[in-house]
Amino acid sequence: MENSNFPQKYLSVIAAGAVEAHIASPSLTIAQEGELRIAYAPFDRVTPNARLVIVGITPGAIQATAAIKACRAAIVAGADVPEALALAKSQASFSGPMRANLVAMLDAIGVGEHFGLSSSDQLFEAGSEQVHFTSALRYPVFRRGKNYNGTPNMLKTPVLRQMIDTYLAEEARQLPEALWLPLGPKAGEALQHLVRCGDLREDRVLAGMPHPSGANAERVAVFLGRKSPQEASRQTDGAALYAAFRRLANQISKMKGGAQ
Repeated sequence: MENSNFPQKYLSVIAAGAVEAHIASPSLTIAQEGELRIAYAPFDRVTPNARLVIVGITPGAIQATAAIKACRAAIVAGADVPEALALAKSQASFSGPMRANLVAMLDAIGVGEHFGLSSSDQLFEAGSEQVHFTSALRYPVFRRGKNYNGTPNMLKTPVLRQMIDTYLAEEARQLPEALWLPLGPKAGEALQHLVRCGDLREDRVLAGMPHPSGANAERVAVFLGRKSPQEASRQTDGAALYAAFRRLANQISKMKGGAQ
């Protein structure tokens, strides 16, 4: 998809600032195919000792813009490329209700205990670098100028599948012992693709956990047992969530070797 100077040529554009460093600028376009446009944003860094990998679909425009601004500020302040990329990547984090929901679900299935922690919340402590944030599609993808939401199917669209087979597969090979948590079914499909390709072990993928977003409050409540499956609304598949909880808790309990 890119030449040997990637991502240096885009970092040069970001360092220059001004209009050309805007996420919508042609100078930050990696590829364009039909209605799809892939832009560069500094999400290259892989957290080397991460024990948990959180996988979304693709960075949105707001997240990408924040990362670009952080990267440029770091470069202007004299940081080298690895430092600038690390600071840019730090823009991806969970806080507030979303983090509380995520921690509650991770602890409920035994992740904190598996890692020898009193709570999974310790994974997110500042400077701990125990969590790696990434996306099925590492760089921002836009369809008709709007954030990509999973359509068209990323595994059936060559330019998108290439990103998974290149960047996400590379991350999977770098973090083989981490637990991989897909946020939603689309990210889950990308991880299952890597499992089929032999780049990721299936027992490391925590599939089926509801997205921790506040908009998913009922699904989270059912998953945590705070609300019975029978009490769930028609929009929520309570039985599937209960089954997912049991399967994930069993998956964690079967893992050997203690904290990894």
